[in-house]
Amino acid sequence: MQTLEQHNIFRFYDRRTITAAKNQNDITNNFQDLLDSYFLNGEAQKRGLPDVAYFAKKLNLSANYFGDLMRKKTGKTPRQYIQNTIIDLAKCKIISTDQSINEIAYELGFTYPQHFMRLFKKHLNCTAMAYRINFKNVSAKELNLQKK
Repeated sequence: MQTLEQHNIFRFYDRRTITAAKNQNDITNNFQDLLDSYFLNGEAQKRGLPDVAYFAKKLNLSANYFGDLMRKKTGKTPRQYIQNTIIDLAKCKIISTDQSINEIAYELGFTYPQHFMRLFKKHLNCTAMAYRINFKNVSAKELNLQKK
């Protein structure tokens, strides 16, 4: 049987764990919001590619703690998370605009388009141009199937 003191310690620990989990979720949500606004507000064009230290500072965390927290909550490092976001934004821009691949690369904060192309190919196993062509071909086939 627990003593009153042990019971209070366990209650405190449970509250602390719940509070910590909520704070960690808030931090990951705030990171996503900061990352989204970084690209939407044109920061990428002004400052270049975002880095982990930038977001850790914005969240008032050390880069190491931020990295550990993101790994625990998402299974990815902050850098992987940033790169995945860049790839997702790039895919949207590639299929929804007629911008050149170089323009998209610069808009996403890359100083050299070759670095963007390398990252894109590493993540999707095809070039950005091939991705655009493939998407247009698939869309055209779907339209033809819908007309029949």
